[in-house]
Amino acid sequence: MPSQQPQQSQASRTPARRRQRSTRLAVAVALLVAGAALVVAALASASGVLTAVAAVVAVVIGAAATKITHSELVQTRHEAARDRAAQAQEYRVLTERRTAESIAFADDMKRKIADREHAIDVLEQALSSAQKNAAEQTLKRGQEARRADQAERQRDDAQRFRDDADERAAEAIVRVAELEAELDVLRAEVDSLRAAAARRAHRSA
Repeated sequence: MPSQQPQQSQASRTPARRRQRSTRLAVAVALLVAGAALVVAALASASGVLTAVAAVVAVVIGAAATKITHSELVQTRHEAARDRAAQAQEYRVLTERRTAESIAFADDMKRKIADREHAIDVLEQALSSAQKNAAEQTLKRGQEARRADQAERQRDDAQRFRDDADERAAEAIVRVAELEAELDVLRAEVDSLRAAAARRAHRSA
């Protein structure tokens, strides 16, 4: 994984450095032990010259051990500084990579959000058009229903008017028949009266 690369690179360099450090420290410790042993041996011999020589050699050996230890310390610090610099560089590269990935992810999310918002706008427009069409169709259907009701009422009125006309026509026919019958009766009475008048006139003559 990218986050483990700095640790892996540092771990690959650690064993060799530890072996080198252990060797130098072992040499320094051996020199100190040798100097101490030389001083002890000179003191045991009770010889002033040997003791002085042992003391000088011990000082030289201590200085050499100190130099080796100081060199190891300086080198260790330099290596640690280089490791920190290399690790910082690796983390910088990793951070830049993650930043680029985050920017790409954010751009992709923005694009997807823009696509979704565009789709929502299209659907809202389609919904508005469908609602408007539905309202128009509902209005037309109401108008047609009112027209149908009006036509039905007009048909009922026409049927009622026709029934009334038929009834009045039937009543008129009946009335005509009655009047004709009365007229026939009156004519018969007139004829009877004329015949009676003619007979009376004939008798008077």
